[in-house]
Amino acid sequence: MPIAGAKNIDLHHLRSAVAAADCGSFRQAAGTLGIRHSVLSRSIGQLEHSVGVALFRRSRGGVVPTFAGRRVLQISRMILEQVDTLIVTGRASGRGDTGRLSIGFCTSISAGNLRASLVEFKQRSPQVELAAVERSRTRLINSLRSGTVDIAIIPGADSSTDSRRLPVWSERILMALPRDHQLATREIIYWTDLSDETVLLSVCDPGAHIEDLLVSHLIVDAKRPNIEWHDVSRGIVKSLVSMGLGVGLVMESDVGVSLAGLTYREVQSGAGPSRIDFYAHWLADNENPALRRFVALLAERYPSTSVFG
Repeated sequence: MPIAGAKNIDLHHLRSAVAAADCGSFRQAAGTLGIRHSVLSRSIGQLEHSVGVALFRRSRGGVVPTFAGRRVLQISRMILEQVDTLIVTGRASGRGDTGRLSIGFCTSISAGNLRASLVEFKQRSPQVELAAVERSRTRLINSLRSGTVDIAIIPGADSSTDSRRLPVWSERILMALPRDHQLATREIIYWTDLSDETVLLSVCDPGAHIEDLLVSHLIVDAKRPNIEWHDVSRGIVKSLVSMGLGVGLVMESDVGVSLAGLTYREVQSGAGPSRIDFYAHWLADNENPALRRFVALLAERYPSTSVFG
């Protein structure tokens, strides 16, 4: 049940009492707050009436908190500090300066555009908590629908969801191979060079997109390499490559973390480097201010792109 008198206490009562205690004088406290002496004195009197106890001993030399007054003033300071924090937090959250942003991706953040975008966002909004979620493309789309992630950076534009999307960047496809591999002597490797190789791919995206490119460039079945799928992360696939179990096809951003005995070479077709386009997807009804700030940063970093809904 509400305590009698509590509904009559306002913040200005608490501020008046705290100012009086800090100044040791009602008149000086009134000057500090920019109000008339009579207004401050009445405000403190109302507070004393509401709590049912005298908060100050009054004398010509000023005012001194009573024993009960010191306890009330202590709580009053705590309340005022919490209110100030509430206001600052509310304003910051409304601007997206604080809060939490969940970012899903199926590419590496060891190097490249995603890493650079996250670093810049954290520099601009250091109080926003970033939650990184690495999953397959399909699982990220499901997570986006369920609200588990705020934004998903995935290969290709997905038109099966009601999300908005922003084309962001493209990444070159590279071959990861042992340093003593015969293809390591070449600066550039062509798709047709893979016909006799064992290619190790991760079931995690963008492995499926890489396979599509591989198949499209090697139309004749007899010239297609042996593709082995592994239910492990792309990092583990690179470990398998370093063990000499095959070669790998990775994204440009994967080169930030390398392994001993492993090297990378660009994979090209007759038209030049092979690339995979990435898009940022988010739900139009997601009102997270931090999401709006991150999307604005992406649009700023990649100004030639447009938002599709």
